[in-house]
Amino acid sequence: METLLYGDPDEEDGMPDPELDLNLDKSWHAMHYLLTGTAWDVSEGAGAAMLGGDEIGEDNGYGPARLLTSDTVRVVAAALDAIDVDNLRKRFVPEALAAADIYSAIWTQTDVDFGSYLAPYFVQLRSFYGRASASGQAVLLAIS
Repeated sequence: METLLYGDPDEEDGMPDPELDLNLDKSWHAMHYLLTGTAWDVSEGAGAAMLGGDEIGEDNGYGPARLLTSDTVRVVAAALDAIDVDNLRKRFVPEALAAADIYSAIWTQTDVDFGSYLAPYFVQLRSFYGRASASGQAVLLAIS
């Protein structure tokens, strides 16, 4: 488990392959909120992209890692692919994110906007799940 989450210390740089790794920085919770309309509830399809799957291992601070099977990854990838960035943008209401206590409490700051911060992460998320789905891979989620 440690190698999956943190890389192999015997490898040259000790980090996972960037093609197989996705870091959403502090956007993960806002992305979940935009996909589900809730702070913590998980739903099928795109709603499983951030917090779905089966818990495995120990709590890393935001709960244990979660494993999405390759079948679930295909469903998530298809659902994310069907979401238009402009439609997701319409769900971005900074005051609603702040009211729902979405991490990291930056949503009502004037320099945080959907286009420059969340949209690029959504495109990366969609691409990541698309690549994983196309190669029949499972996905291990860890928020740390």
